[in-house]
Amino acid sequence: MTKNLTKRIITSFFLLLIFFIVNYSNSLIFILTILTVGTIICVEANNLYSKIFTSYYLKQKTFSKKFNFNFLILNIITFFYVFFVFCYYSYKIHEIEGPTFFLYVICICFFTDIGGYVFGKTFGGKKLTRISPNKTISGSIGSFIFAILTLIIFINLEYLNIQLNQNNIIYCFFVSLISQIGDLFISYLKRKAKIKDTGKILPGHGGVLDRLDGIIFAVPFSYLILKLI
Repeated sequence: MTKNLTKRIITSFFLLLIFFIVNYSNSLIFILTILTVGTIICVEANNLYSKIFTSYYLKQKTFSKKFNFNFLILNIITFFYVFFVFCYYSYKIHEIEGPTFFLYVICICFFTDIGGYVFGKTFGGKKLTRISPNKTISGSIGSFIFAILTLIIFINLEYLNIQLNQNNIIYCFFVSLISQIGDLFISYLKRKAKIKDTGKILPGHGGVLDRLDGIIFAVPFSYLILKLI
């Protein structure tokens, strides 16, 4: 347990360092990085689908052209979503709102994850859903609280023009909600595939999709919410 925790801390430190370098670099570096991350996510998603369908095939002992077609459609949808939704809106936020605001969005997701872990481990309680046995209602509440904590931290950066008002609280709430839903959705797929991690590229964490499961859903929605409030 201690060894794995050490790996997670070291990996998180380097990931955070890389993110800061890329986030505050020029647009070309940011775009290339986002596309690279998107490619890795698609590869890991493909492997995830493969395990899901393989498990289904072994259980049903049947195989058909429709089965292959469904697998292909899932990959096409994932490719489209990751590259033309997640990557596109990541770039739009970074370009229009600025790198610090993009950092703000990522931090909402990051603190959502931390809040869920801290409150879940501290208070425990009733399970949130069968999809992910480790998720609890107290953890979900902690996720929302920590998301608002992100807002409180960033309102001190005056040039971002972020204030502690109703609209920004709602914004944090919805970004956190979508991040949690994204996390649960990928957890559901991993449960169907009967695996713990989507990959092994990140020591102590698993795959890139394991780390960005909430973010790949929250970033596009955060941009759309920006245009509504």
